[in-house]
Amino acid sequence: MGAEKRIKQAKGVYALFILIKKDISVKVGALGVIKFRKGSYVYIGSAQKGIKGRIMRHMRRKKKKFWHIDYLLAQRPVEIEKIICKEAKKEEECKLARALTKFGEPIRGFGCSDCYCESHLFRIKEQYVSGGIDVF
Repeated sequence: MGAEKRIKQAKGVYALFILIKKDISVKVGALGVIKFRKGSYVYIGSAQKGIKGRIMRHMRRKKKKFWHIDYLLAQRPVEIEKIICKEAKKEEECKLARALTKFGEPIRGFGCSDCYCESHLFRIKEQYVSGGIDVF
């Protein structure tokens, strides 16, 4: 089986490394308006029906807004800088989100309406932006 077909069929978790180029306020569905400070963020998600499709969806600015991350990624001063994927079960998503708490500030309630995590989006502390984050 070719690499592209394996990626398309792969189920797992992913991290989106996001840059917000200026301070913005975004209405994020039922969470209401959230103020995002300029800086680097990491979002942890899962794709149990296929990582490739989910990542391709995240890359599009125009789409029906369904997940919290859709509202943020639709904003002009927001860019996905890097994506890391891993084949894993859904439970790994929350494990990774908990691990990120030592690297950044959680955006309370973001991306975690289906679990008990504090957040799945974190504003990364400056010392980790260039030094790297190793949670995978």
